[in-house]
Amino acid sequence: MSHQSARYDFRNKPADYAALAHELDGLLNGEHDLIANAANATSLIYHALPDLNWCGVYLLRGEELIVGPFQGKPACVHIPLGKGVCGTAAARRETIVVPDVEAFPGHIACDAASRSEIVIPLFAHGTRLLGVLDLDSPKLARFDEEDRRGLEALAAILMSSLST
Repeated sequence: MSHQSARYDFRNKPADYAALAHELDGLLNGEHDLIANAANATSLIYHALPDLNWCGVYLLRGEELIVGPFQGKPACVHIPLGKGVCGTAAARRETIVVPDVEAFPGHIACDAASRSEIVIPLFAHGTRLLGVLDLDSPKLARFDEEDRRGLEALAAILMSSLST
Protein backbone atom coordinates (compact mmCIF):
# COMPACT_ATOMS: atom_id res chain seq x y z
CA MET A 1 0.00 0.00 0.00
CA SER A 2 1.32 3.45 -0.86
CA HIS A 3 1.02 6.32 1.59
CA GLN A 4 1.90 9.89 0.83
CA SER A 5 1.68 12.41 3.60
CA ALA A 6 -0.66 15.32 3.10
CA ARG A 7 1.04 18.69 3.03
CA TYR A 8 0.80 20.66 6.25
CA ASP A 9 1.99 24.20 6.82
CA PHE A 10 1.52 24.10 10.62
CA ARG A 11 0.16 27.64 10.75
CA ASN A 12 -2.76 26.06 12.62
CA LYS A 13 -0.84 23.55 14.72
CA PRO A 14 -3.80 21.97 16.57
CA ALA A 15 -5.67 21.28 13.31
CA ASP A 16 -2.57 20.07 11.48
CA TYR A 17 -1.52 17.77 14.33
CA ALA A 18 -5.08 16.39 14.48
CA ALA A 19 -4.98 15.66 10.73
CA LEU A 20 -1.50 14.13 11.05
CA ALA A 21 -2.73 11.98 13.96
CA HIS A 22 -5.57 10.71 11.77
CA GLU A 23 -3.10 9.96 8.98
CA LEU A 24 -0.72 8.14 11.37
CA ASP A 25 -3.56 6.09 12.82
CA GLY A 26 -4.53 4.96 9.32
CA LEU A 27 -0.93 4.23 8.37
CA LEU A 28 -0.35 1.99 11.41
CA ASN A 29 -3.79 0.37 11.40
CA GLY A 30 -3.55 -3.42 11.55
CA GLU A 31 0.23 -3.55 12.09
CA HIS A 32 1.53 -4.34 15.58
CA ASP A 33 5.30 -4.59 15.08
CA LEU A 34 7.27 -1.93 16.98
CA ILE A 35 10.09 -1.57 14.43
CA ALA A 36 7.79 -1.42 11.42
CA ASN A 37 5.48 1.11 13.05
CA ALA A 38 8.32 3.23 14.44
CA ALA A 39 9.89 3.32 10.96
CA ASN A 40 6.66 4.47 9.32
CA ALA A 41 5.80 6.91 12.12
CA THR A 42 9.20 8.62 12.05
CA SER A 43 9.10 8.88 8.26
CA LEU A 44 5.60 10.37 8.30
CA ILE A 45 6.51 12.90 11.00
CA TYR A 46 9.85 13.82 9.41
CA HIS A 47 8.27 14.54 6.04
CA ALA A 48 5.19 16.32 7.44
CA LEU A 49 6.74 18.73 9.95
CA PRO A 50 8.72 21.73 8.72
CA ASP A 51 12.20 22.59 9.94
CA LEU A 52 13.34 19.15 11.12
CA ASN A 53 16.77 17.66 10.52
CA TRP A 54 16.18 14.44 12.48
CA CYS A 55 13.25 12.37 13.71
CA GLY A 56 13.70 8.97 15.27
CA VAL A 57 13.07 6.47 18.00
CA TYR A 58 15.56 5.30 20.59
CA LEU A 59 14.70 1.98 22.24
CA LEU A 60 15.40 1.20 25.88
CA ARG A 61 17.81 -1.70 26.31
CA GLY A 62 18.83 -2.20 29.91
CA GLU A 63 20.26 1.07 31.23
CA GLU A 64 20.71 2.76 27.85
CA LEU A 65 18.86 3.88 24.76
CA ILE A 66 19.82 2.32 21.42
CA VAL A 67 19.05 4.04 18.14
CA GLY A 68 16.05 2.60 16.31
CA PRO A 69 14.23 3.63 13.15
CA PHE A 70 14.87 7.23 12.12
CA GLN A 71 15.00 9.79 9.33
CA GLY A 72 17.99 12.10 8.98
CA LYS A 73 21.76 11.87 9.21
CA PRO A 74 23.43 8.96 11.02
CA ALA A 75 22.85 9.15 14.76
CA CYS A 76 24.49 8.39 18.07
CA VAL A 77 23.92 4.69 18.76
CA HIS A 78 24.18 4.44 22.57
CA ILE A 79 22.74 7.00 25.01
CA PRO A 80 22.94 6.19 28.74
CA LEU A 81 19.82 6.86 30.82
CA GLY A 82 20.08 10.32 32.36
CA LYS A 83 22.52 11.60 29.71
CA GLY A 84 21.68 14.15 27.02
CA VAL A 85 18.13 15.21 26.23
CA CYS A 86 17.01 11.69 25.25
CA GLY A 87 18.49 9.97 28.29
CA THR A 88 17.15 12.68 30.60
CA ALA A 89 13.60 12.47 29.15
CA ALA A 90 13.70 8.68 29.54
CA ALA A 91 15.01 8.84 33.12
CA ARG A 92 12.45 11.50 34.11
CA ARG A 93 9.70 9.74 32.13
CA GLU A 94 8.52 13.10 30.81
CA THR A 95 8.65 15.14 27.61
CA ILE A 96 11.49 17.64 27.42
CA VAL A 97 11.40 20.66 25.10
CA VAL A 98 14.81 22.29 24.58
CA PRO A 99 14.73 25.68 22.81
CA ASP A 100 18.55 25.84 22.58
CA VAL A 101 20.48 22.58 22.81
CA GLU A 102 23.72 24.45 23.55
CA ALA A 103 22.14 25.63 26.81
CA PHE A 104 21.15 22.08 27.87
CA PRO A 105 23.70 20.64 30.32
CA GLY A 106 25.26 17.48 28.91
CA HIS A 107 23.65 17.77 25.47
CA ILE A 108 24.92 15.04 23.14
CA ALA A 109 25.56 16.54 19.70
CA CYS A 110 24.98 13.85 17.07
CA ASP A 111 24.49 16.51 14.37
CA ALA A 112 26.18 19.87 14.88
CA ALA A 113 23.39 21.52 12.85
CA SER A 114 20.77 20.74 15.53
CA ARG A 115 19.79 23.80 17.56
CA SER A 116 16.57 22.74 19.30
CA GLU A 117 15.06 19.42 20.32
CA ILE A 118 12.00 17.72 21.75
CA VAL A 119 11.98 14.22 23.26
CA ILE A 120 8.81 12.31 24.13
CA PRO A 121 8.96 9.11 26.25
CA LEU A 122 7.23 6.08 24.72
CA PHE A 123 5.23 3.92 27.13
CA ALA A 124 3.75 0.50 26.41
CA HIS A 125 0.37 0.07 28.08
CA GLY A 126 0.82 3.54 29.58
CA THR A 127 3.48 2.56 32.11
CA ARG A 128 6.39 0.49 30.72
CA LEU A 129 9.04 2.70 29.11
CA LEU A 130 10.00 1.36 25.67
CA GLY A 131 12.13 4.30 24.55
CA VAL A 132 11.76 7.84 23.28
CA LEU A 133 10.67 9.74 20.19
CA ASP A 134 13.32 12.36 19.39
CA LEU A 135 12.98 15.33 17.01
CA ASP A 136 15.77 17.79 16.22
CA SER A 137 15.65 21.08 14.34
CA PRO A 138 18.29 23.41 12.91
CA LYS A 139 16.13 26.33 14.15
CA LEU A 140 16.35 27.73 17.66
CA ALA A 141 13.13 27.42 19.68
CA ARG A 142 11.47 25.32 16.93
CA PHE A 143 9.25 23.40 19.36
CA ASP A 144 6.56 24.87 21.64
CA GLU A 145 3.73 23.60 23.86
CA GLU A 146 1.47 22.97 20.85
CA ASP A 147 4.20 20.80 19.34
CA ARG A 148 4.56 18.99 22.66
CA ARG A 149 0.84 18.22 22.81
CA GLY A 150 0.69 17.21 19.14
CA LEU A 151 3.77 15.00 19.28
CA GLU A 152 2.66 13.36 22.53
CA ALA A 153 -0.61 12.47 20.77
CA LEU A 154 1.35 10.98 17.84
CA ALA A 155 3.54 9.01 20.26
CA ALA A 156 0.39 7.67 21.95
CA ILE A 157 -0.93 6.50 18.56
CA LEU A 158 2.36 4.73 17.88
CA MET A 159 2.25 3.01 21.27
CA SER A 160 -1.44 2.04 20.97
CA SER A 161 -0.70 0.39 17.59
CA LEU A 162 1.43 -2.20 19.38
CA SER A 163 -1.56 -3.66 21.24
CA THR A 164 -3.07 -6.72 19.62
